[in-house]
Amino acid sequence: MHDIIIIGGGVVGTAIARELSKYRLKIAILEKEVEIAFGVSKSNSGIIHPGTQNKSNSLKGKLCVEGNKLVRKLAKKLGIDFKEVGQLIVAFNQEEIERLKEIKKEGELLGIKKMKIVFRPWLAVNEPNLNPEIIAALLVPSAGIISPYRMAYDLSENAAKNGVEIYTDCEVTNIKKDKYFEIESKLGVFSSRYIINAAGLFADDIARMAGIKDIKIKPRKGQEFLLDKKKENITNHLIFPLPSQTSKGTLVIKTSDGNPMIGPTAEEVEDKYDLSTDESGLAQVISSVKRLVPSINPKDIIAYFAGLRPVSGEDFIIREEKSVKRFINVAGIQSPGLTAAPAIALYVSKLLKTSGLKFKRKLNFKPFRRKTIHLFQSDKKLMKKIISKNKAFGDIVCRCELVSRAEIEAAIERGAKTMDGIKFRTRAQSGRCHGGFCTTRIMRILSEKLNIPLNEISKRGGKSGIVVKERG
Repeated sequence: MHDIIIIGGGVVGTAIARELSKYRLKIAILEKEVEIAFGVSKSNSGIIHPGTQNKSNSLKGKLCVEGNKLVRKLAKKLGIDFKEVGQLIVAFNQEEIERLKEIKKEGELLGIKKMKIVFRPWLAVNEPNLNPEIIAALLVPSAGIISPYRMAYDLSENAAKNGVEIYTDCEVTNIKKDKYFEIESKLGVFSSRYIINAAGLFADDIARMAGIKDIKIKPRKGQEFLLDKKKENITNHLIFPLPSQTSKGTLVIKTSDGNPMIGPTAEEVEDKYDLSTDESGLAQVISSVKRLVPSINPKDIIAYFAGLRPVSGEDFIIREEKSVKRFINVAGIQSPGLTAAPAIALYVSKLLKTSGLKFKRKLNFKPFRRKTIHLFQSDKKLMKKIISKNKAFGDIVCRCELVSRAEIEAAIERGAKTMDGIKFRTRAQSGRCHGGFCTTRIMRILSEKLNIPLNEISKRGGKSGIVVKERG
C-alpha cells in the first residue's frame, strides 16, 4: 500500500515526487515509457520563463514566476545546469512598442523584477546579429535555460535517494476505487490512498479511468530545429517576437548544451504520437526567425524534431476532484510547465495537506545531489584533473560532443537502458554526425553493462530495435 502514486514521470511528476520525498510517506512514480522524461519533457525547449506573456490573474502566471525563483535553488542543490541569459521581446514599430509596455505592466503585476524597454543603440551593442529593423525590445533579465530531461533525471534520482519508488515501462490500464485506489498496470496492481495524475498528453485518459470526464487534452505540435554548436553565440539572449493568442511565437533559443534552437511551430493535431516534421514547418520557422536574426542559415541545421504540448484550455488544471476524493489532476501543463514544475510541486503538496494527508518531516532527508560530470562543460584544466583521477574520462566515445566512456557508464548506472537514455543524459549522438561514429561503441557498452545481447538494445524502447541479430 502506497500513500501516494504519481502517474507520469516527466519533469512535473518528478518535481512533485522530489518535493513529497521530504516527508514520511510511501510514494511511487508509474511511468508508461521505458525511461523517465521520454514523454512531453524530452522535447521541451528548455526555457526557464520569467512569467511575461501570462495573465497576472492566471495560475499559470503565478506558478511560473514562483517556479523561476525555485529553479535557481533546486539547480544549486541538485547540480542542474541552469544559466540565466535573459530574454528580449522585440518590436518593429511604435505600435508594437505600446504592446511591449502592456506586457511589461502585466509582468510587474505578477512581480517580475528589473524589466526595461531597450532601444536601437543598446541592441546594436548587445545583440549585433538582430535585424536592424528591430527598433526596441523588452529586456527581461530573469529568463534562463536548462536541460529539461537532465532536470527530470536529477529530480528523480534525488527523489529515489529519499525513498521514492520509480517504475518505468509501467503503463496504467485501469483505476478502481473502493476504500483505496487500485491501479492496474503492465507491472501488476498498485494500491494507494492518493493518486496524482501528471500523465502529460495522456492525463485525460487517466482521468477518465477514475470517472472524471471534463478534461480533454488537445495536442499542439511544435516543430523545432537545432543548429550547429558553432552558432552558439549567434544571440546572447533568448529572442522572442510579440506573442499571438496561441503561442509565444517562433523563437531563437539559446540552450544549456550550446546548440541554438529555432522554433517552435504551433499546430493543432489529433494524434498523441504524431512527432513528424515537414518542409512546411521548416519553411515557416526559417521565415519567422530570419525576420529576427537574418544571418540564420538552414545549412546550419543539424537536427529536426517535434514535441507535443498537452493543451487543455488557457490555464493549468491543478485540483483535487470533488467527485473522486483523493484524486489530484495536474493536467494541461503546457508552457511554462518546465519553469513552473517546482512551484506546481508545492501547490500539489498544499492540496494534499488540505485534503487531510498528514505530513511528517523526515529527519534524514537528503536535499543535495552531486553534480554530474560532463566534459563538454569543462575547461582544459578541469578536464586534465578529471582524467587524472579516472582514465575512462580520457576514452572519448562521442567526438562531436566530447563524451567519454566514463560518462556513458555513469549514465547506465543512473538508469539509462536505451540509446536515447544515453543521449539525453550525456549528449552522445547529439552532434552533426548523429551517432555515425559512436553508435556501435555505445551499444557495446550498454550490452556489457546491462548484460544483454545487442539485438535487445533499442533506441527508445518498444519496437525501436537497432540490430536484428548478432553474427556468430
